Amino acid sequence: MEKSSLGGRILMELESLISRSCAKGKMTKNFQSLHELILKKHYNAADVSIDYHRKRISMDIVIDDASYDPKKVNTNVPTLHANLLFKNLCDFLKSCLETDKKSLAFYAGILRSFAQKDVTLTAV
Repeated sequence: MEKSSLGGRILMELESLISRSCAKGKMTKNFQSLHELILKKHYNAADVSIDYHRKRISMDIVIDDASYDPKKVNTNVPTLHANLLFKNLCDFLKSCLETDKKSLAFYAGILRSFAQKDVTLTAV
């Protein structure tokens, strides 16, 4: 029971962070990185580019995980180039959130990273 409430809190906090990151006039490099991380995780993409003005997401989705090694330069990884349109980035990113244990651990790391950045920004 406690595990599910922790997972729910993680998702709720991440949704709140996504909402803050999509607010008009609040776009920073950190928030752009957050958006790219969520999309990379959900779509298993090697490269993600977001055009906020044209409301497009361009990414290279890795088709075969066995040939992809993030620790070395990959020159021949089978990928599928995708170009997606979105109406509301906030809703789109929230729809990419997953509830499995591996994803929740990944999201907790993101939240921890953003909490540390907020502390350093307010302490200065």
